[in-house]
Amino acid sequence: MFCPFCRHPDTRVIDSREVEDGASVRRRRECEDCNKRFSTFERMQLRLPLVIKKDGTRQAFDVEKVRGGMQTALEKRPVSAEQLNQGVEAVVRAVQEMGESEIPSTEIGGFVMQQLQQLDGVAYVRFASVYREFKDVDEFLAAVKSVVGSKDEEK
Repeated sequence: MFCPFCRHPDTRVIDSREVEDGASVRRRRECEDCNKRFSTFERMQLRLPLVIKKDGTRQAFDVEKVRGGMQTALEKRPVSAEQLNQGVEAVVRAVQEMGESEIPSTEIGGFVMQQLQQLDGVAYVRFASVYREFKDVDEFLAAVKSVVGSKDEEK
């Protein structure tokens, strides 16, 4: 591992810790030459499927696109960054568990909606209004009623 400060090729590991519930390892390193410290992260890399878009085109699954969509829906809502990360991880896990080489974007959107519904009802309705392309107020009201109905069932 090269030092990011002086580019010296020899660094030593000072400390290693599991992060993200064991999904990655954070290593604290020190340069043998300049003695500066820095962190590196080791993450398991799994092959994610291609996404089949609504227009039939295919593109690589992009975790940051999922995170961005969820983050936009959760903007100004009382949901922590940790809760967002857990939701994103749950979506990625659901996609991986399908075990498919290609997956329709609608399935990914469904996984995102499940997570948002658990995290925050307002964020769920925001995402649903764009994702489902509501044509009128009735469709919007139906989405709101589904959130209210699921909250009533929890009581």
